[in-house]
Amino acid sequence: MALAVLLSDGSALAQTVAAFDTKAKQAYMIEATTGTVLFAKAEDEIIPPASLAKLMTAEYVFNELASGRIADETLYKVSEYAWRTGGALSRTSTMFAALNSQIRVIDLLQGLAVQSANDACIILAEGLEGSEAAFAAKLTERARLLGLQKSVFANSNGLPNPENKTTVREMVLLAQQIEAKYPKYFPLFAQKDFEWNKIFQRNRNPLLALNIGVDGMALGFAENSGYAIVTTVERDGRRLFLALAGLKTDKERTEEARRVLEWGLTSFASRTVFKADEVIAEAPVFGGDRSHVPLKAGSSVDIFIPVDNPDRIRARIAYKWPLKAPVTAGQEIGILSVSVGERRVREVPVHAAADVGVGTLTSKALDGLKELLFFWL
Repeated sequence: MALAVLLSDGSALAQTVAAFDTKAKQAYMIEATTGTVLFAKAEDEIIPPASLAKLMTAEYVFNELASGRIADETLYKVSEYAWRTGGALSRTSTMFAALNSQIRVIDLLQGLAVQSANDACIILAEGLEGSEAAFAAKLTERARLLGLQKSVFANSNGLPNPENKTTVREMVLLAQQIEAKYPKYFPLFAQKDFEWNKIFQRNRNPLLALNIGVDGMALGFAENSGYAIVTTVERDGRRLFLALAGLKTDKERTEEARRVLEWGLTSFASRTVFKADEVIAEAPVFGGDRSHVPLKAGSSVDIFIPVDNPDRIRARIAYKWPLKAPVTAGQEIGILSVSVGERRVREVPVHAAADVGVGTLTSKALDGLKELLFFWL
């Protein structure tokens, strides 16, 4: 069942948003504080993550550190497999870890974040789970716990494997959780350079040098899907998360990422749709001592909308029907969806704002009759 909460007509706003596009085949961008979706394009289409998979490895290791199961100073040995598959011999991005040496977790994380080092990922995988295959299974399991329902990881670093898969929406969700949950380690992604084994390397993310507020996170490339990026920017108290994929060149990736971020930072303004504790709507209750229960969100519902057409928004509440008494104040009733034109930009749970007790036999009988008539009609 749904309750429509019409705030204003959204057709003109839909045209405003639709006027912007990107060369990327897949794109997804949100504003962090409100969770507003600012732009989406084929956001749930399956793509190979390539080196974007390293963000999943990073999150897994960060979680192990936060739980206390390992420490920054924990040492892991460089196996021959890690050395050959992800080291200098592989001719891929590497931190040049020396065969049979022992490396601290914090240094491996710097190699992963700054240099996108394939060897660092394998060393972490083997150190934590004994083998890269076992570690990859753990990554997919962890992804499900984080709400990434489509992502599958076949290895620790995204090196070509047909089983590796993700979406730009899920990469944004992953990046958002890394920034929010691990403030100690998130700055690694903005570290400008890192030297290991007497080899100095600069951060591979070209957006960091543009001084536009970008402070992470990862780049990717796959033969069949092109260039990809997951990045985040903070400016004037506003943080955006962006994922792009399906770009033709490294240069195009940098140019498009910058253009989309600048559009997101300058083309939207904050608006409060519903204030904290404001009654949004009323839902009918069957068998209760009152016929309806008021609904509210747990906090202020804010979104970002285009600055050139700020007043056109729609809201809708979906809940399981029929809603039967008793109902307790604070009980979650359904989900409020806020849309800009035809695009859903935010979802928040709504709760009962009052108690509804069980009604009399007469009122329950009448409600039962109403429910039956409604069902047949």
